[in-house]
Amino acid sequence: MAVAVTVDQIRNAQRARGAATILAFGTATPSNCVSQADYPDYYFRITNSQHMTDLKEKFKRMCEKSMIRKRYMFLTEDFLKDNPNMCAYMAPSLDARQDIVVVEVPKLGKEAAVKAIKEWGQPKSKITHLVFCTTSGVDMPGADYQLTKLLGLRPSVKRFMMYQQGCFAGGTVLRLAKDLAENNEGARVLVVCSEITAVTFRGPSESHLDSLVGQALFGDGAAAVIVGSDPDISVERPLFQLVSAAQTILPDSHGAIDGHLREVGLTFHLLKDVPGLISKNIEKSLVEAFTPIGINDWNSIFWIAHPGGPAILDQVELKLGLEEDKLRATRHVLSEYGNMSSACVLFILDEMRKRSVAEGKSTTGDGLNWGVLFGFGPGLTVETVVLHSFPTTEVTQ
Repeated sequence: MAVAVTVDQIRNAQRARGAATILAFGTATPSNCVSQADYPDYYFRITNSQHMTDLKEKFKRMCEKSMIRKRYMFLTEDFLKDNPNMCAYMAPSLDARQDIVVVEVPKLGKEAAVKAIKEWGQPKSKITHLVFCTTSGVDMPGADYQLTKLLGLRPSVKRFMMYQQGCFAGGTVLRLAKDLAENNEGARVLVVCSEITAVTFRGPSESHLDSLVGQALFGDGAAAVIVGSDPDISVERPLFQLVSAAQTILPDSHGAIDGHLREVGLTFHLLKDVPGLISKNIEKSLVEAFTPIGINDWNSIFWIAHPGGPAILDQVELKLGLEEDKLRATRHVLSEYGNMSSACVLFILDEMRKRSVAEGKSTTGDGLNWGVLFGFGPGLTVETVVLHSFPTTEVTQ
């Protein structure tokens, strides 16, 4: 007589035992690099706006204060000359923008994913889930489908497509990957964030200075990570455990950051004091995340904060009394790449991991065991991910 198996027994067999863990990173950018010092002259020339002398001076000051040294952009001068509607502030141009991002977003994502899979060192046939995130364009079948084809993943890979989330989504994808890895034994989740500013590039407008902020900050880039629970230490190298993940909408923040997809492309609007809203509310998220662990010293953890702009970083540092080096990795990525929306926090985490190894730190988290990853974006939405770092000796074997 067969022994009945309970649903609970089946459910327990389906689950992983340990916490979700980041096992590999990969990053990629377009080849076209622009210098921030030269960008105001280029931007006003390519958009035929050189007559707006006062506005150009304001834009120069924005670029100087941005703390960005260079950015990477798929859009080249030749392409923009051939598509003048994209250089206007408001002109029908969605078709031209879509033609770019529908093709290039998955391709840039593939570059990052190939690097992550190579570092992981396992056959791509072992990837069970794919999470793809972009704020750049929409299409069916989606960028997740296109990437599956480009990489040659199994047709049975379980795909999740996240469109139009914005800058907080680098935390969202880790939260989703954590749930997938921990609730599916043996799962290996490929997470890809790929962002191309071709959907948001536009000329200046004297009546919409908030749009200029985006033109001064955003860059193109893609980042990928492999996430799985219960890593096989003989062939996999654990880097960071995803201990907890939370999302919240900040009070009194409705309309602070808006993005709207129109015939003219994706328009962004900053309507409230975003740095003030974030710095005012960030400690509550920290307390909720770290009280169960017994941590209340924010300088005793490592920091991965989305670089929405230097004002956000400055006010968070001031509000929490952070030591100068706490946001060093964040400021470095902002300087070298600009704001790459959802991909940024993954670039920053990879930067910290590499620097920790290079400097001989004891862990992948700047020598510290515990850390926090913050994503900020439209809503205002905040993602808070608690990380636990592995010893660097395990990483460099």
